Amino acid sequence: MRLFPCDRYPLPLPEGHRFPIDKYALLRRRLQAHAAAGAPLEFIEPHAATDDELVRVHDRAYVGRVLAGTLAPAEVRRIGFPWSRALVERSLRSTGAAVDAAAAALEDGVAASLAGGTHHAGSDWGEGYCVFNDTAVAARELQARGEVDRVLILDCDVHQGNGTAEIFAGDPTVFTMSIHGARNFPVRKHPSTLDVALDDGTGDEEYLRLLEPAVAESLERARAGLVLYIAGADPFEGDRLGRLALTKAGLAARDRLVLAAVRASGAALAIVCGGGYCPDLESIVDIHAATMLLAADLEGNGRGR
Repeated sequence: MRLFPCDRYPLPLPEGHRFPIDKYALLRRRLQAHAAAGAPLEFIEPHAATDDELVRVHDRAYVGRVLAGTLAPAEVRRIGFPWSRALVERSLRSTGAAVDAAAAALEDGVAASLAGGTHHAGSDWGEGYCVFNDTAVAARELQARGEVDRVLILDCDVHQGNGTAEIFAGDPTVFTMSIHGARNFPVRKHPSTLDVALDDGTGDEEYLRLLEPAVAESLERARAGLVLYIAGADPFEGDRLGRLALTKAGLAARDRLVLAAVRASGAALAIVCGGGYCPDLESIVDIHAATMLLAADLEGNGRGR
């Protein structure tokens, strides 16, 4: 399975910043160890998203302000990262990784970005550690290439995908599903095609009970050739921003449910990581690594094309 890491593009953050940027390098190293032990994983440097790719989704003036470093102070605060050239490069590579993973998935059946899930970025704004919306850019780029007509974005991050929902509002070719904490960030939730809002403290059993029909309905209604799966680690019970109570076993069950349903539908599957804010970075890595290894096993058992 092809993986697209971008941790070699650092994001300098102030001391004490709560975004756990080191998780991405730890995840790559963990998966490289599995690859050395025989797991069918291939690591490929992602391209930097191009202007043409970005402006299919984002307002050209917003993209220009990001690239030039002329964002207003309020825009920088909304994103949550200080602007730097390194932030621009990192954001371009993370977005490019989603595009590359989507293209690889259409060839192989399944592929993944080892970053991304930047679903709070809307058509003309960044928000919540999201500068550009990687899955939206990937969907639009693969449509523009004529590789796929219809796309499904399955968002299993604990936070609602407000930016994705805003970007694709009224577009019947991209179906958006978000399962998330009802009272968690963002305060303003743009309606997805299908939203599943969860009470604080929701655990494994209830989460899976609600997820299964939502995934089935999404696949049936979307009729998509490509599924982009945001496999957030932040529904985990130990996540400091999650407010849900899923265990690692519950999150693995989530992944198996999604992977099996997408496989049965015949669609290609591209995975992006989504959020994860557990103070114990190894727990975040455990969750994301499990997702990738389950997906690699799926490909190895006949999903690949």
